[in-house]
Amino acid sequence: MSTVDQISKAFAQRYGGQPRVYRAPGRVNLIGEHTDYNEGFVMPAAIDFSTYVAIGKRDDRIIKIYSDTFNEEASLDLAQPPARGRKHWSDYPFGVAVKLQDSGQEISGANVMVHGEVPLGSGLSSSAAIEVSTGLGLLDISHQEIDRLRLARTCQRAENEFVGARTGIMDQFIGCFGKAGHAVMLDCRSLESQTLPLPQDDKLVVCNTMVKHELASSEYNARREQCEAGVRILARQLPGVGSLRDVTVADVQKFKDELGEVVFKRCRHVTSENDRVRAAAEALRRRDLKTFGELMYKSHESLRDDYEVSCRELDVMVELARPIDGVYGARMTGGGFGGCTVNLVAAAAVEEFTRRIKTGYADATGRDADVYVCSPADGAERIQ
Repeated sequence: MSTVDQISKAFAQRYGGQPRVYRAPGRVNLIGEHTDYNEGFVMPAAIDFSTYVAIGKRDDRIIKIYSDTFNEEASLDLAQPPARGRKHWSDYPFGVAVKLQDSGQEISGANVMVHGEVPLGSGLSSSAAIEVSTGLGLLDISHQEIDRLRLARTCQRAENEFVGARTGIMDQFIGCFGKAGHAVMLDCRSLESQTLPLPQDDKLVVCNTMVKHELASSEYNARREQCEAGVRILARQLPGVGSLRDVTVADVQKFKDELGEVVFKRCRHVTSENDRVRAAAEALRRRDLKTFGELMYKSHESLRDDYEVSCRELDVMVELARPIDGVYGARMTGGGFGGCTVNLVAAAAVEEFTRRIKTGYADATGRDADVYVCSPADGAERIQ
């Protein structure tokens, strides 16, 4: 039985009736980490792991949502919605409903069932996948239409203001605009994007460390505040600085003393990472995977040493990948402090790569890693 048939049958058993079914993909970010909220450049790809939602319209203003992952149902009254979430998985879809309503959309009550393939807490953006799929479905059953960019912005606002995570727009954007066979280079200031074809004879292999250190959320917000502090200091020295997008690595180096050691390192990562994304895009256009892979390794080193969001498990995973034949590059992906690495691997080498990563990681850490072989996928869509 297909995933769509399974979720439709489960929906009918719980709520009755035939639902509409939508999916939105998880994502892996090839390069450009912690640059999105600094109005910089990122290069994500949607992946063929999706979150599915089955939705049926209700006659009242209640949204009921059941997750088969958590085996739990939650409810929201759109007539009296809370201003903030309650630190619960349902905050992500409910936040989207609330922010769509706040923006003037007439959202109907609904029964919703969620089935997720995107591993939770892995840095593959299960949160944006449930936001975008739920948003698409609620708009559809409510006979409301907005463009994809506005949907992505609304989902980001839900995560920023309702959930309380100060994320950039990358995850929601790629959930809406992913293209099969391609990465997408996104300018997070202008929101202009370009698709970049990935070679069909190579694979994106995601290695899950199976750890998520508790400090991840608080440290994420702290990094954002450190970047903002850097902008305030640099704006006093340089005209026209509104974000770290407006400064170069040389500018950051010049004002190292004024920035102080920690803020200097954070700013150096962001400015050098923007340079790496642009160079990586050029390398992909030339099909120069050797250069692309070297940029991935440099990105990881910067995230480890300057942004300080890596951890032992991620570092072990990257170092295990380096000597394996057929591996072009590896780096941590996502917010950090656990989660996953992304590896660009020749298709013929994937089996050997997987074996050596699993064995080496278990020997080094005493943990078992999950390895996902991914293909770049399309963005969100209605599938039934």
